[in-house]
Amino acid sequence: MSTRFRSLQHRNFQLFFAGQLVSLIGTWMQSTAQLWLVYRLTKSAALLGVFGFANQLPILLLAWLGGYVGDRYNRHRAVILTQTAAMILAFLLAALTLTGVIQVWEVIGIAFLVGIVNAFDVPIRQAFLVQMVGKEDLPNAIALNSSIFNGARVIGPAIAGFAIAWVGEGWCFFLNGVSFLAVIGALLAMRLARAAHPVQEGSALKKLADGFRFAMKDVPIRSVLLLLSVLSLLGLQYSVFLPIFANDILRGGARTMGFLMSSAGVGALIGALHFAARTSYKGLARWIAATSSVCSVGLILFSQSRIFWFSVVVLFFVGFSATVQMAATNTIVQRRVPDELRSRVMAVYATMFMGVQPIGALLAGVVAKHIGAPLTLGIFGSVLAMAAIIFFVRTVLPLEAQRAAAEAQAGLGR
Repeated sequence: MSTRFRSLQHRNFQLFFAGQLVSLIGTWMQSTAQLWLVYRLTKSAALLGVFGFANQLPILLLAWLGGYVGDRYNRHRAVILTQTAAMILAFLLAALTLTGVIQVWEVIGIAFLVGIVNAFDVPIRQAFLVQMVGKEDLPNAIALNSSIFNGARVIGPAIAGFAIAWVGEGWCFFLNGVSFLAVIGALLAMRLARAAHPVQEGSALKKLADGFRFAMKDVPIRSVLLLLSVLSLLGLQYSVFLPIFANDILRGGARTMGFLMSSAGVGALIGALHFAARTSYKGLARWIAATSSVCSVGLILFSQSRIFWFSVVVLFFVGFSATVQMAATNTIVQRRVPDELRSRVMAVYATMFMGVQPIGALLAGVVAKHIGAPLTLGIFGSVLAMAAIIFFVRTVLPLEAQRAAAEAQAGLGR
């Protein structure tokens, strides 16, 4: 247990952990309620795709700018500002919904504004982790940060499912706004040494391009990010379809959707805690290939399931495998990147992880409109399986062969 939670020995990370857990429960409540509200207002799979597109598009377009800000200015203050902006938007959405004037395009518009906030928040917050725990405990902090996210993913949708049925979506949005006070208070209570921001030579455009150039030249980073982008583009789109599966295929309602989301969240939480217990980070590429394969099989099975309990079990394994893949990818990237490029390279990570999701959401909505959600998700899972096989053959096997050759050479040298 001490190994699994070793990064919590740092006071600043303790504050961050507690504040984020409360805030992210509210965030997942809002995400669940927004999906249900869009579907309740429109009954349209295409508009669910448009909603996902609007929410994630700013990350694709602006994450690079967030990375530049994180490497140039104070990350601590920047995270406080992004969390405050997200809180204001949550209260605005709550006010519109509770007064009964909300329209679907207002939900989508606010989702777009939240996406702009996230385009700055995600790369800066990821790079901010190293200031709280240092490099030695950074992989564990990455895994525990993922566990916070997925622990909230277990609790938030379940609460939202019951809250929507009892009092409506508006109160979910209001509680999310209140939950931001926890993380803002935690950030304000931190005591941090002043971080150095060295003056970098060259034009602003060159500085922005340096992160992307580094990520694409480093073969392990490039390979894991490309596979992550396939997972994000296609594999994670099952969440867009959950209202359809819950309501039309499994013949349930908001509570059914909450249970499905929570099942994936339980798997994700266990996956994150499992990864946090690792003390050796050898063989991460093989882990990424294996978990990507498991995720793809799970998506195919879920797409064909018409039984509630089987769908719940399958989503558990989807959540577990996807989270381990994401945490392993984040760890490989952060362990290989120099500090002066950290925010900008994490902006590349955010772009290829979250930034491609809007394209996937829009694609999912359009395809599902013509061939249905189950067949669409089955095709997406099959493509992810092929990508995992290609990654294993073209990246994992050559890396292991190189490592074996280097170890043999070292043995001969002795």
